[in-house]
Amino acid sequence: MKRIAIDMDEVIADTLTTHLEWYNRDYQDELKVSELEGMNLVQARPNARQAIESYYDREDFFRNIKVMAHSQEVLRELSEHYEIYITTAAMEVPASFQAKYEWLLEHFDFLNAMNFVFCGDKSIIRADYMVDDNVNQLRAFEGQGILFTAPRNVHETGYVRVNNWLEAKAWFMAQLQPCD
Repeated sequence: MKRIAIDMDEVIADTLTTHLEWYNRDYQDELKVSELEGMNLVQARPNARQAIESYYDREDFFRNIKVMAHSQEVLRELSEHYEIYITTAAMEVPASFQAKYEWLLEHFDFLNAMNFVFCGDKSIIRADYMVDDNVNQLRAFEGQGILFTAPRNVHETGYVRVNNWLEAKAWFMAQLQPCD
């Protein structure tokens, strides 16, 4: 079976929506996802950088992130045809390890926990495909990179792009070799 490495934040975990909700609630702002085209939250509110980044130090933030629409059902189906690895650059936010692990066990309990990879530089990942929203991770990856659309990467080109998990499912199912 071929392997798919799948990022967490903004791919299976809707981190941006949760981050935006918490930020708007705590700082009485009304920033919308639609206003973030081509940028991240810090770029949209540079004067609030410290406040925005403070959530990363809170374990409850990572435990309460919403699941990306259709990711569970699609990954369950893809796991019948591919080896699935969840690869998260958790080294960027060391306080997130335990919460991310518990989140994965809760929401993706059908995946093998031994296939959860917490790393920094994903160039070490050996897989056929990588689904990620971060083009820097895809650039370093030696297999086929699949760019998962997020507001900050809408202007990026050069990769197969999927806008949601239903598109990802269709793309991966089309890659399967027919049985002889």
